[in-house]
Amino acid sequence: MDIKIKTALISVSDKSGLEKIVHSLQEHGVKIISTGGTAKAIAEMGVDVMDVSTLTNFPEMMDGRVKTLHPNVHGGLLAKRDDKSHVQSQKEHGIEDIDLIIVNLYPFEETINTQENEEICIENIDIGGPAMLRSAAKNHKFVTVVTDVNDYSDVINEMKENDGATTLDFRKKLAAKTFSMTAYYDSMISNWFHRDQSDLINNFSSAGKLSSKLRYGENPHQSAGLYKSTQHQSGIPYATLLQGKELSYNNINDSDAALQLIREFDKDSPSVAIIKHANPCGVASGATLCEAYTKAFSCDTTSAFGGIVALNQKIDKDTATEIIKIFTEVIIAPDVSDEAKEIFRSKSNLRVLILSSLRKHNNSHNYKSIEGGILVQSNDNENSSESDLKIVTEKKPSDQEIEDMLFAFKVCKHVKSNAIIYVKNKKTIGIGAGQMSRIDSAKIASQKNSEMEKSDENSLANSVVASDAFFPFADGLLVTISFGAKAVIQPGGSVKDDEVIKAANEAGISMVFTGTRHFRH
Repeated sequence: MDIKIKTALISVSDKSGLEKIVHSLQEHGVKIISTGGTAKAIAEMGVDVMDVSTLTNFPEMMDGRVKTLHPNVHGGLLAKRDDKSHVQSQKEHGIEDIDLIIVNLYPFEETINTQENEEICIENIDIGGPAMLRSAAKNHKFVTVVTDVNDYSDVINEMKENDGATTLDFRKKLAAKTFSMTAYYDSMISNWFHRDQSDLINNFSSAGKLSSKLRYGENPHQSAGLYKSTQHQSGIPYATLLQGKELSYNNINDSDAALQLIREFDKDSPSVAIIKHANPCGVASGATLCEAYTKAFSCDTTSAFGGIVALNQKIDKDTATEIIKIFTEVIIAPDVSDEAKEIFRSKSNLRVLILSSLRKHNNSHNYKSIEGGILVQSNDNENSSESDLKIVTEKKPSDQEIEDMLFAFKVCKHVKSNAIIYVKNKKTIGIGAGQMSRIDSAKIASQKNSEMEKSDENSLANSVVASDAFFPFADGLLVTISFGAKAVIQPGGSVKDDEVIKAANEAGISMVFTGTRHFRH
């Protein structure tokens, strides 16, 4: 069913593109009603405009908080024109049809991103706008609703092709877009109000804006897109792409894993993490960033090919020279020196992402979709320090072993469970990830170590081992000891802890409990 546009109500914060659509409506003889600043802008275009107060017989009041919340507005939007009782009510109360509304909302998102003043943010919560949009979208059988300046051209063309009318399919498409937009707007406000709360809320709310359509998802037959969250404007979606082509779904997923891991390390300690398929294949700290990279790369030179490299300091010339020696998909760093930029330019397919701030948001949550629902949990922001360690064996760990233990436990937190990590001198020398058995993870970590260049530095002898969860039996611990582990860090908490501690004492190694588990599924 086509609906002729005879009356339009326009109220917009973003006035870009307004003149073109206003003149188009004028050409079709449409009566234009407007509010405040929008009415003034339309009048300055030389176009006749009726102020909404004339329609409502009520002045704007309370600093513009109340102007369109009136039966003459919402009755004109909500009336079912094929319902005799609705039409009769309109006649009784002098309510005219409104056929088209063009409304975009107060810039709440821009305000909260630039303002710390809570009162200013609250004043930029639009009330009348969403109410009109929802009324019009609900009654899309008769009313055309426009929320996006990018749709102005489509409206103009639609009316031109249909002699000043719009089709039902067109109105339905715009209505669907409207409800998506108002849901996004309300979710954004809800998230802002809950920004300092770590507790779960009764009604889950999420807001995301499509940033880019990706070529495909994990596999070529899957469609995918990247949505930017409004709750915390940080992370990979907000990174600056210094060079290289658009990131793929898998690039983004792996880059996020790399970012979460590199954030564990203090910026004063040069550190590098190399990620492959969301698991680290090499992590190290060093005296310089270049040293940290070469140490991390040496852990698994095969898996590092085509990996994601995250660094916690500005990339210098020497580090850049080392990185480009093999194919790397993505580099993430807080900054890149001019010399390093020049070196990276020689690899046109290399993506370089700049994230000036690597700090964490301690109260943020993460989400996992499942069929029929969404799992929500707070981020794993627990970190163990030396004061948290409980020495449970007769042999005490050395200072160096404690440093390596804490390093290993940071890495372990970001390895898929079951996770076993061998470390020496703040460098991973064996990583076992994602196995159904902790024993298998220990064996795989040893196997990966056997592929490293043979040296005392890379030997599992006298290494430190981290486990993301407790050893349920002594057998897993004994496997790590058999490969050379001399110190172990684990959460503890098994009913078999005494058995495990006894095995450690008999082997003459040191072991500490953290009391914190770091499962990562």
